[in-house]
Amino acid sequence: MISSARLVMAFALLAASGAAQGASLERGLAIDDPQQLRELDLREKLPGERSLSLGAMLGAASNASSADIFSLPSMKPLRAALDREFDDYAKRGGALVMFDRETLYANDTRFILAGIVNRMDRAYKAPETCGEIRLIYRPIARYGQRAKGVVVSSRLPMTVNVVLNARNPNDASSCADIARRWLALDEKSAATGLTAKGGALEFALPDHIARVETNIQIAHASANPNDFDARADYLMKVFDFDAALRSFTESAMENQIDRDRILADPALANDFRQWLLAPGNFTALDRGVILIPDKYLAKRAIVTTPAAASNTQGIFEDREIVETLAKFVAKNAELQNIKSTAGFEQRLNDVTCAGCHQTRAVGGFHFPGIDWSGDAPGFVVTPASPHFFGDQPRRRDILTSFRDGQPPDFSRGFSARPQARRSDGLQGTTYLDGWGAHCYAGAQTDKSFSLWTCAGNLACQMPQGGGTPIGAGLCFPE
Repeated sequence: MISSARLVMAFALLAASGAAQGASLERGLAIDDPQQLRELDLREKLPGERSLSLGAMLGAASNASSADIFSLPSMKPLRAALDREFDDYAKRGGALVMFDRETLYANDTRFILAGIVNRMDRAYKAPETCGEIRLIYRPIARYGQRAKGVVVSSRLPMTVNVVLNARNPNDASSCADIARRWLALDEKSAATGLTAKGGALEFALPDHIARVETNIQIAHASANPNDFDARADYLMKVFDFDAALRSFTESAMENQIDRDRILADPALANDFRQWLLAPGNFTALDRGVILIPDKYLAKRAIVTTPAAASNTQGIFEDREIVETLAKFVAKNAELQNIKSTAGFEQRLNDVTCAGCHQTRAVGGFHFPGIDWSGDAPGFVVTPASPHFFGDQPRRRDILTSFRDGQPPDFSRGFSARPQARRSDGLQGTTYLDGWGAHCYAGAQTDKSFSLWTCAGNLACQMPQGGGTPIGAGLCFPE
């Protein structure tokens, strides 16, 4: 078994390898250059240019503090919902160290633009929007402050994800045009041209905002937030933008199955099982493009790391899955990922917000982002997780299809492993089958995980405590 200490060391090496290997992987799919992000946020060199700061995007001053932002009429419902969640968790959270919400709302806390991510691979949800562009922000407490010449600012363990439609119906540009702009980006692309007409971020505008997603490390078992050996709980919520009310409203989280409510209501559980096991929906689940109706979904997720159990366990019986798989076999209908009951449980778990974010994240986040503010860098030195980098070949393939006028293939593999047919360049890396990659001890006997093997002289080893919810391990030297 792998000790907890070795897992912590693995995080350190994964961060280092992500920084080294990831630079070319995300090119054209994400903006994580610190100087570009600083200029897009602060506009120090060209103060007349449009700012992409959180304040500017939400209708406040570009240099607005967190206190200013949470006082905006549009943000008051969001703050009220977060406060309810904080209070509810505090009543049952035990002895964990709680997130400092007073600091979050303080006048000297500022959100910085920590990254920009192209998610046109999500255009299957609403094809007319060409997918999404995501602006990622991290709050910095005591922003810009020094004491005796020493920086005293610090990052709070939270991200705010402003999700934009890549295009709106009245935009002149096509999906092909937008994809072409992003694929043309390189590390020398100037921040000055990104938001100009014809730039990749021309449509990063307030009227393109679809929703805001929040991810907060609501509590931690250690006073040190960089102690990855300790339990940490994360609060995830989604707020849709209501154009009529000009406000953000709490909404159901995409595919976040409300397991407790479903298990407590036999009629709802039966309805959900029938809906999901219908051939068309089951196929969409297999390909990772399913959109589960809101009536089965939750409006919050408390995500515990390290993961201890599946977020969907107990909803389906094995016999139901065996029978459904047999029907596909009888029709000679091939499934890409779900080929066993364990494969079904893995797929159903990782299409949920909670299940995905428990998989190969760094400190509970798939995109911690770049900090250009000058505060202490802390433990995380890579902008994104192995999960993020491993998915880049698939995302680039989709942008290329858009650019070339071809129908994109939106299917994806399991969150823990890059899609095999799109990952030739990842062989032997931590993203696929190298040191620290996810593997499956029963790969020889379970067709869902037949490719979850380790390269070279590495062996699949189980972490202490049982590993992941499906019993997967990690690739380490024997």
